Order: sequence, then structure tokens, then C-alpha cells
Amino acid sequence: MKSYVLTRIGLSIPMVLIILTIVFFVLRVLPGNPVLAMLGPKAPPEVVKEMEHKMGLDKPILVQYVNYLKNIAQGKFGESTVTGMPVIKELMQKFPATLELTIFAMIVAVLIGIFYGTYAAYNLGKPIDVSARIYSIFVYSFPVFWFGLMLQLVFGVWLHWLPVSGEASPFMTPDKTYTGMYVVDAIINGQWDVLKDSLNHLILPSITLGVVISSIFVRMVRANVVLTLSQQFVVAARARGVKEKTVLFKHALKNALPPILTIMGLQFALLLGGAVLTEVTFSWPGIGSYLVSRIHARDFPAIQGTIVFFAIFVAIISILVDVINAWINPRVRY
Repeated sequence: MKSYVLTRIGLSIPMVLIILTIVFFVLRVLPGNPVLAMLGPKAPPEVVKEMEHKMGLDKPILVQYVNYLKNIAQGKFGESTVTGMPVIKELMQKFPATLELTIFAMIVAVLIGIFYGTYAAYNLGKPIDVSARIYSIFVYSFPVFWFGLMLQLVFGVWLHWLPVSGEASPFMTPDKTYTGMYVVDAIINGQWDVLKDSLNHLILPSITLGVVISSIFVRMVRANVVLTLSQQFVVAARARGVKEKTVLFKHALKNALPPILTIMGLQFALLLGGAVLTEVTFSWPGIGSYLVSRIHARDFPAIQGTIVFFAIFVAIISILVDVINAWINPRVRY
């Protein structure tokens, strides 16, 4: 197991290196000057040159790249050209909101995927199975921002049931911050009105993201449970007179879960980096919205830092998922 973990970590390092290299050079090839974006197009040339020298942008690109790698290795993501604050500090302020949204979206996706997919497999060829297959194709084709806008229109604008943007209403934030996630902090503080308000703000973005991702889980769960239901141990369980509900959930679903858990873990990691459109649609103050605002401002350090942060996080989650999978199934080895 130790050699497997070390191998898996070793394979992740080139992946992160390739991503940050691509991001670094692409940002410098694209048109636009971050200094002019920061100072404005009417800034005097001497001021622009002085700022470029201060930021190291007047050095050869390879020298900039080497310096960039050195800083990343030391955990330095640079300073935002918009706010002047360390990028890593801004990311850590935004990350709890993204993590909170991702967790609730995963809960929605897993509940739909597990139950809908399992019952579809159990009723193979029947209308519920056909509906699950149509659901997985139809929902997966939804543009996530369009689905979010439709939910906002129906439940926010027409019915006035739920808020359509933001993480909380004005003056409805936790008194003390422990995790940065409003739901958790509200529970710790015992502020139940803040908890209710936070949950109301989470419902629409969580359903938007969760429903779209659930289409993948429904397909995966259905396919694996169908395969498991045909195995000899399931036939033997039925022959012993075991109840169908026990056969379905204890025998079939339990044995079909390992590959499904792997996909769920990877989807969780990707959601953290892929919730950009949902965050923008619902004005959710997470890393996705932060990234979009910094792209508009041509804030090189912030853009690079955000993408590298995502890449490192996805790599860590992928390693954890693979290690858990190898622990469950000892046959998984490189």
C-alpha cells in the first residue's frame, strides 16, 4: 500500500506542473496588459514601466516562469494586482462558500443517483427504467446556467418562495466565524434564524448543480446494480428466501458501490473547480465568482493562483479516492 500511495503522489506532480505551465504561458500569450488593466489606459508610460518592473513583467518570460515555480514551491501564489492582498489569503476566504455549495450539491446528486438508479435497475425494462435512462440523457444536456435561470424565474421571481442570489440576507450572517460555512457556523452559534436563511439561499444553487450531476450517478448506479443483480450470490440470496429489499440494498447495491464511490469522489473534486457558472448565476461569493472577476481585471497572479489551487485540490482528492479504492479492493495496484 505504501508504494502504491507514493506512486500515486508521484504521478500527480507532473499533472499539476503541466497545468500551471499551460496557465502561465497562455496568460502571457493572450492580448492585454495587466498593468494597464490595473492603472487604466490613460496611465503615463513611465508609471506603466515602473509598475511592470515592480511586478517583474519586464524580465524575459523564462525568468518569470522560473521565479513563478520557485514561489509556488514555497506556497507563495503572489499578490492580487486588484486588491494588493496575497492571493492565497483571498482564496481561503472564498473557499468555504464553494465547499459549502459543493457539499449540498453532492447530497442532492447522490440521493437522486442512488435511489433512482437502484430502482431503475431493479425494474429493468419497465417504465421507471426507461424514465431513468431518458432522465440521465436529458438532464445531462442541460446548460447549467440555463437550468439555474429557470429555477430563479419560477421559485424566485414568480412564486417568491426562495432568494435568487447571494449566500445570505443582509444582517443574517453568523456572529462568530469558525469554518466560514454559514450553515455550520450558524449551528455552532445556535442562530437558528441565520441557519434557516442560509439553507434558503442554498436550495436553488444546490439543486441546479446537484440535478445536473445526478444524471451521471443515475447512469452509473443503474449499470452497476444491473450487473450485480445477475451475479450468483444474488441468485443464491433470493433462493434462500431473503427479502427483495434486502437483496437490492444490502447485497446488490453494496457490492456495486466501490466503482461508484470512485466516480463520486472525482466528481466532488471536479465540482469544486467546475461550479463557476452556478456561482456566477446565483452571485454566490465563492472561488468561481472570484476567478471570473479576476479574469475581467487581467489579474495574472489571482488567475494563476486560483487554477493552481484547483489543480492541487483535485489531485489530492484523486489520490485519496484511489487510496480508498485500493484499500477496499487489494487487486487495484500499479
